[in-house]
Amino acid sequence: MLKPTGKVVGIIKRNWRPFCGMLNISQIKESTRHLFTPADRRIPRIRIETRQASTLAGQRIMVAIDGWPKHSRYPNGHFVRSLGNAGEKDTEQEVLLLEHDVPHQDFSQAVLSFLPKMPWTITPEDMARREDLRNLTVCSVDPPGCTDIDDALHCRELNNGNLEVGVHIADVSHFIRPGNAMDREAANRGTTVYLCGKRIDMVPELLSSNLCSLRSNVERLAFSCIWEMNHEAEILKTRFTKSVINSKASLTYAEAQMRIDDTTKNDDITKSLRGLNKLAKILKRQRIQKGALTLSSLEVRFHIDSETHDPIDLQTKELMETNSMVEEFMLLANISVAQKIYDEFPDCAMLRKHPAPPPSNYDILLKAAKSKGVEIHTDTAKALADSLDVARVDGFPYFNTLLRILATRCMMQAVYFCSGMDSDFHHYGLASPIYTHFTSPIRRYADIIVHRLLAVAIAADSTYPDLMDKQKQSALANNLNYRHKMSQYAQRASVAFHTQLFFKSRGILNEEGFVLFVRKNAIIVLIPKFGLEGTVFFDAKDKAGPKLVFDEEGPTLNVEQHTFRIFDKVKVTISLDASNIQHQKIRMSLIDPVIPGVSVPAPEVEPQAKKPKLDH
Repeated sequence: MLKPTGKVVGIIKRNWRPFCGMLNISQIKESTRHLFTPADRRIPRIRIETRQASTLAGQRIMVAIDGWPKHSRYPNGHFVRSLGNAGEKDTEQEVLLLEHDVPHQDFSQAVLSFLPKMPWTITPEDMARREDLRNLTVCSVDPPGCTDIDDALHCRELNNGNLEVGVHIADVSHFIRPGNAMDREAANRGTTVYLCGKRIDMVPELLSSNLCSLRSNVERLAFSCIWEMNHEAEILKTRFTKSVINSKASLTYAEAQMRIDDTTKNDDITKSLRGLNKLAKILKRQRIQKGALTLSSLEVRFHIDSETHDPIDLQTKELMETNSMVEEFMLLANISVAQKIYDEFPDCAMLRKHPAPPPSNYDILLKAAKSKGVEIHTDTAKALADSLDVARVDGFPYFNTLLRILATRCMMQAVYFCSGMDSDFHHYGLASPIYTHFTSPIRRYADIIVHRLLAVAIAADSTYPDLMDKQKQSALANNLNYRHKMSQYAQRASVAFHTQLFFKSRGILNEEGFVLFVRKNAIIVLIPKFGLEGTVFFDAKDKAGPKLVFDEEGPTLNVEQHTFRIFDKVKVTISLDASNIQHQKIRMSLIDPVIPGVSVPAPEVEPQAKKPKLDH
């Protein structure tokens, strides 16, 4: 089969940046010329000259490329700075941020100069321009330890028997004015980045954790989206207003759930939560009927030791009804606002879309399901959602979750775009014809733009030229998509690093897992207990390895006499391979099924590492 080929004829612009990595010290005594190996495997080694090689050994350093002479095997560069000792938490976190191009320097004086002067209070002028909602029973529901509270909710019965529901979002655009240094910094950062045990804010902490955070029992400025609904959750009226609120409680998901379930409680906050929960269940049912997807990815939480900051325990996050309750109203607010700003500004609304995956993306999902005699339909999101709902295998309760994890891998990335530059607005995963982000302006810059558009639409704030410039909006959307993607990669890398720390202190563990993918010479295994994926390789590096037969149709892999298929249950040992300090990885070896010459005997695990077995 002929493949289209091409050749590079010229390089217009070099995308060189300083690279993180480590020095390979020259074997020649007294030599000042050494090779540097970048952490990013796509970058060639770089030759540098330095007299401090012996001090830099074992450190992570930054090197910049100066040029690549025509006849040289390696580019030339120079030492920029040291980041600290390899393997240390702070050093590795710095490398991770630099390699993912996450802006994380302290906010400059220029940026900080635009913060409000303390002590800050709401002025009579602010009050005159806003609706006073301080008497409403508003409360927020968030993960434990959350200090940047973007959103709060209320629900109350009206005299006509209908319900009034409000989503109140921090009014960040009141504090961040277009075009000033703080606005430009937030636009560049694009998003707050959450690493394990560290948060890199998009806006300074005075706003993110204090003045914009909708904490309880303080007056805060908000942008409110208020609906009148009947008891079947049908929207009868929608209005948007800038407001002042006073949250009556900041609850965790678990606390909110306990209030809803505790029949002895009947205070205003609890009644409000019960009303919200009841409506949310209806909204969710309606969304799912339209074809919205409920996919699955295993999210992992580390319990971090408060002294050493090392991970002491690893658990997959469990979701409660209240997680879903908050999510339903956030989705509803985002959809309502998207429709409003698009109606007002069809050319320059900042929207979010999720393209449908090309059919070939689903190949692996279809094959995997078929191997268990399950049929999946993928012509529409609804067909996919419905067939995932009925996908069951007797005696294998975990099958459905695994199938949803595989389905998640088939999806496209959701992206921001400017309405005047695109015609396809559909959000595949939410089954909504239009969508945007309005509910998290403390941690996402897109939401600030959406707040500004909505404020102009309801005559609550003035416009400015860049807001109505679709070229500028489109360029901004591209940066936001890039920052969002990099922040997700950085988060994953942070989880991977903390997972390595966790296993470093544990020695070798034996765990049960499932085969997620089958490759030519390996199987990819998911360990549900840790939300961890790893690869079991079957080719021996030094000697003739086992006999392998890979069949792409299945897909199956025959190792000696044993056949591996997707979803097979296996037992593996998990340990940390630290032989390459720059690329430490979790190693898995097969214990069960026993394949002579391939599997390893189960190691004795010290008693304290034993955990209750997973109940599948």
